[in-house]
Amino acid sequence: MKGHEEKLMDVCWLRPCFKKHSLKSPSYNKPVCSSYTLLLFVFFLLVLAGLIFTGQGKYVKYSYQRTTIAKGENTLDCGAWNHTKSCPINRPVRREPSANPAPTCPEYFRWIHEDLRHWRRTGVTKEMVEKARATAHFRLIILDGKVYVENFRPSIQTRALFTVWGIAQLIRTYPGRLPDLELMFDCDDRPVVQASRFRLPDSAPPPVFRYCSDWRSLDIVFPDWSFWGWAETNIKPWRSVLKDIKEGNKKIKWEDREPYAYWKGNPNVCKWRADLMKCNATPQTDWNTRLYVQDWIAESQQGYKQSNLGNQCTHRYKIYIEGWAWSVSEKYIFACDSPVLLMTLRWYDFFTRGMVPQHHYWPVRDSDKCRSLKFAVDWGNNHKEKAKSIGEAGSRFIHEDLKMEYIYDYMFHLLNEYGKLMKYMPSVPAGAVELCPESVACSARGIWREFMEESLEKGPSESDPCTMQPPYQPQEIQVFVDGKIKMTKQVEAWENQYWDELNKKQPRL
Repeated sequence: MKGHEEKLMDVCWLRPCFKKHSLKSPSYNKPVCSSYTLLLFVFFLLVLAGLIFTGQGKYVKYSYQRTTIAKGENTLDCGAWNHTKSCPINRPVRREPSANPAPTCPEYFRWIHEDLRHWRRTGVTKEMVEKARATAHFRLIILDGKVYVENFRPSIQTRALFTVWGIAQLIRTYPGRLPDLELMFDCDDRPVVQASRFRLPDSAPPPVFRYCSDWRSLDIVFPDWSFWGWAETNIKPWRSVLKDIKEGNKKIKWEDREPYAYWKGNPNVCKWRADLMKCNATPQTDWNTRLYVQDWIAESQQGYKQSNLGNQCTHRYKIYIEGWAWSVSEKYIFACDSPVLLMTLRWYDFFTRGMVPQHHYWPVRDSDKCRSLKFAVDWGNNHKEKAKSIGEAGSRFIHEDLKMEYIYDYMFHLLNEYGKLMKYMPSVPAGAVELCPESVACSARGIWREFMEESLEKGPSESDPCTMQPPYQPQEIQVFVDGKIKMTKQVEAWENQYWDELNKKQPRL
């Protein structure tokens, strides 16, 4: 496993291409005096819209924007940092919450309870956390409102760096509101805590935080680093990407887009992506797909002129297929107002468990990709109203339920609930150093620094985090999962009928 991860670092994720831009691990030291200016600006806006009810689950639409200090009025104090190498003492402080009630969190937040269920009985002990260190890239400690990081080993590209940067923005958004806690974070792709090894009630699984998990693992999912920018591929922070894609959606009406399924990516990371490329159009056979290889090295040399995500909403259908594990491309693909043809998933991230087939996406068989894709496109082109509504629902989920305010709220609730499970008082180990925005960004250069400044939260939120819904009851989860299976099997039945009728007219493709 680790050998393959290292190979990805050198071959698939293009670390050599960007080595000259690599950043050293940031230094964090104890604070000395510096000055911060806090100015309040604008008003709080909150609108809670109604519920859109689907066949097997609830889709909740919100209009929710957080008011923070205006841009430029509370920025990085790199002058003080460069002089002292210490985090500012006069950091943003907690504000009194707004009198307006916070909205209810999106439905997918309820999976936080399920992800932490395995430690409800025993709590989280020091021994469990230390066991999680085996694969971790860094340790995170929150103690008395301050945050500390102990780095263990480099991650692929700057995953760890931007994950830590995101946590620094969370603390800046909700200062002093998280409990004391200690956790281990693994920045590699695939989950490592196998559920089969921890079936007994007191088997003490290690609480490993990471970007994805699967139904056979107990890893705790957390928003990935790219929400604050993926500098190595020139993908901007999430707020900017959403804005670009929203503008891109306006350029071509869905009905006028190319009536094919589009995918662009690196097919060399796994066999199922290589297999997908066999579905590309040939002079003999057209599977209704348009598939392109993304050459990141060539793109980096040409200034990423062909990689603007806002310019990729040109086809009626978008394909999502996983890479070595889940892929960060998923959220970008879903944002295009085009139905996503979702290849059978092996892994999930923190939000996809709340998405429903035939409502947010169209399920596609991984075992018979080409025929399944051709059917999906033919079905959509023959049922345009329904296909368009699927694309709009999936895109609305991303633009509304995955806006940056909810990313911070998800992080807040996950860490808050995790902190409640701590059975010991964490301490700051000798190798840990204090985390603040200055300690990460002031030594950064180039696009890394640019993305950090762009994604810097300007001050504490004037509103409370969204309100968490209660945990799922076991029967609720069963009904939800059974409903998704039913919807998927219905699509498969339609697909089988389609090919049976087509094969009666002509030889099997």
